[in-house]
Amino acid sequence: MTCCRKIGREALTKLAKDVGLSIDSTHKRLKKLLASNVIEIRALVSPKDIGYDLVANVQIKLRNISEEELNKFIAYLKGHPNVIELISILGDYDITCIIISKDTSGLEIISREIRHKFKDFIADWRSVINLKVYKFEEYNMSELLK
Repeated sequence: MTCCRKIGREALTKLAKDVGLSIDSTHKRLKKLLASNVIEIRALVSPKDIGYDLVANVQIKLRNISEEELNKFIAYLKGHPNVIELISILGDYDITCIIISKDTSGLEIISREIRHKFKDFIADWRSVINLKVYKFEEYNMSELLK
């Protein structure tokens, strides 16, 4: 699993050598892991590197929302081009999401748009601007699997 974290950057021959299997066996196991959704291969793009200099972590507290309304809210956020991460959380807030924008005025417009559209359900909205990312989507699988 640890080797699979780097699969997007590793040659199959190197991966096979690292896990001590033949290339054919490694390829079959990799296909099986992909098919069963244990792993996925994707590119991680740094928003700042493509002109979205502002990355905000937004926590949203909901109130008096039905299951149907919640599903519409989630679907809207999932479909919003500036919402790049969306997680249901437990605690003082119900939803956390990452919103990217080119600048603060763009973030204000996006925030106001979402808050206005769902004003009957949003009880609180807390935004924090991320200054620097030190770790993103990096898991030490050998430690997790102990």
